[in-house]
Parts: sequence; structure tokens; C-alpha cells
Amino acid sequence: MKHLTLAQIAELPSRYRTTFMNSISGFKSLQMVATKSKNTGVTNIALFNSIFHIGANPPYIGMVLRPDGPEHETLKNISESGFYTLNNVKEEFYKAAHQTSARYKAGESEFAACGFNEEFLEGFDAPFVKESSVKLGLKLKEIIPVTLNGTRIVIGEVQHVLVDENLILADGYVNLAATNTVTVAGLDAYHSTQLLARLSYAQPEKHPEEINV
Repeated sequence: MKHLTLAQIAELPSRYRTTFMNSISGFKSLQMVATKSKNTGVTNIALFNSIFHIGANPPYIGMVLRPDGPEHETLKNISESGFYTLNNVKEEFYKAAHQTSARYKAGESEFAACGFNEEFLEGFDAPFVKESSVKLGLKLKEIIPVTLNGTRIVIGEVQHVLVDENLILADGYVNLAATNTVTVAGLDAYHSTQLLARLSYAQPEKHPEEINV
């Protein structure tokens, strides 16, 4: 088994190190984050893999935004409008979703450039991706600067959930595998998802049982 110390990791070539550290921590939630400029009305899509659950009541979701150039407008749009959406990536269009991470010029919408369609809810000032099958509309609650590396943690409260009712089981579990939702390891390795099993609540001295889906 290969053993790398912190000092050895620091000595790796920059791009190699980025790819290595992005993939070593495992599979991640993959979402297209869609926003709209408050000033120009231009819509934007950006692909993110650093999205995580914070709480269910209130329903908070967090994501990490790294420092980037002015052509990446996601944080600016979220900060100014206060609204954004998370949209799942399906097997049918994962290559088009990957293309949204290209450095398009500021003011150029990834919706048009990458072949996606906008979808709006009345009274909610951010676009959803029409092609997605699981969509969340969020309202900005807090932006936390991470002084260690200049990233920011954006925390949003879920205002809207758009999902096929047939995907929601009796106990509230959402069967994402049935939507052909994909996940990602690192920055460019996309994977299909397949449910192995749901297991019963873990208790001491009791083996878990499988839950029917």
C-alpha cells in the first residue's frame, strides 16, 4: 500500500495533486447550480461536487465555492439575488453538464451554450434546469469565509422541491438511483449509481436487516 505524508503530498505536481486529492475522498454529490444575474437577467449554470446536507429542520444544504476568476458568476449571482437552484445530473446528459464547467465569458449563459432549457417558478428568482428530474430551489442564508484556503461555504434553505412523486417511498426516502442520477469522483470521472440495499437502523448487538425498496 502506498503511503504519502503531508510533506510528500505538498511536493506533488500541482495538477496531479488537485486530481489526486479531489478523487481520494470518494464519490460526491453532483449538482448543476443554476442562478440568474440580478442586474442583467442572464442565467448561469455551474457544476459542483462539494455539496452536503446540513440539516432537515430547517432544511439546510451547504456547498463549497473555491476562489475563481470573474467569469464564474455563481457566487456573485447568489450574493446579489439571494436565490439559486440545485439540479441533478442524469446519464442522458452528463457530458453536456460537464461542459458547463468550461470558462465561458461573463454574461454568456451556459443554458444556451450547453443545450439546457430554463424553467421558472412564479415568485422564485432563479432558474431550474428543465431536463433534470430532482430539483431544489434554495434561498441564501449564510456565506462563511474559510480563511484557511480562501474558499466559501454557502448555506441555503430549501424553499422548493421538484421531484416525481413515484420516487418518494413511504418513509420519505428518495430513490435517486431510479432517476439515472450520476455521481462523480474527482473533477471528471462520472459514475452511474446502483442501490445495493437499504439497511435498518443500527442498534448494538443486532444485525441490520435489509429494507425493501
